[in-house]
Amino acid sequence: MPRPLRIEFAGAVYHVMNRGDRREAIFRDDADRRRFLDTLGEVCGKTDWQVHAYCLMPNHFHLIVETPQPNLVAGMKWFLGTYTTRFNRRHRLVGHLFAGRYKALLVDASSPGYFRRVCDYVHLNPLRANLLAPGAPLSSYAWSSYPDYLKPPKRRWPWLRVDRLLGEVGVGRDTSGGRQDLEQRMETWRAREAGEQDWSGIRRGWFFGPEKAKEELLARISAAEGTRCYGPERIESAETTAERLVGEELAALGLAGSHLRSLPKGDPAKVRIAARLRRETTVTLAWIARRLEMGKWTYVSNLLRAHRAAGRARSVNSED
Repeated sequence: MPRPLRIEFAGAVYHVMNRGDRREAIFRDDADRRRFLDTLGEVCGKTDWQVHAYCLMPNHFHLIVETPQPNLVAGMKWFLGTYTTRFNRRHRLVGHLFAGRYKALLVDASSPGYFRRVCDYVHLNPLRANLLAPGAPLSSYAWSSYPDYLKPPKRRWPWLRVDRLLGEVGVGRDTSGGRQDLEQRMETWRAREAGEQDWSGIRRGWFFGPEKAKEELLARISAAEGTRCYGPERIESAETTAERLVGEELAALGLAGSHLRSLPKGDPAKVRIAARLRRETTVTLAWIARRLEMGKWTYVSNLLRAHRAAGRARSVNSED
């Protein structure tokens, strides 16, 4: 059976979900959950993603992500791979953490109701999983974006965007009164309708929206011959950003691109550029090694590891 397409375009909104391998836990404690959210913040910085909702469950996660650039695939590769590495290192494990491919449901956020429903689905996950104490409000589940919606802006994750959902539910301003209106609306909706909702449209398929919008999207894809579907084009945005950063660094050094080959593979300037590319983009070590004329990607990895260690040492010495 062929794998579903990964459809990417600027401004796309996705419901992203993935489970632990063999349905095992992907979070062992709150430190893991914080690390997951920190890593999510890092990938948002690299890709310009906007997160509208999230929920961390014991063995899976849900995200509502908007991608201003067509870079879901590159971003998810970095995100899941980085969190897996950090989880395994912390718990002294090896191997897979997640079960195969993540699910990415494309959401038609421009048609009324669909964006709100998919965000409600994510925020109501703890209720459906019986993770709330009897009589406890929905906001008592700490590892969801819903409690963040009820906080003042300065106390939220900087990468969480709340205005779109607030507008969908009729909350015009992100004020104390508006947040109280949101909480009252969610608790009322939860009590009256949550258990009777048909969520099958969110749980199955690749698109959540009206049939007409689905047909129009398929026609656009066909006309473009698959542009921005899963394939070689998926890395174009990350590489474009990386090329811009390389150009900036070379200009600051007064070098032309042709001078890279004349510099040693481990030249400090190359290492600094490579470190910036790893910090600010999702391009691979192999791409960096090839673009900066640094030999094998394993050599670049070792250089960056030493660069980070030297940076930490300088930081410690500056505090003494």
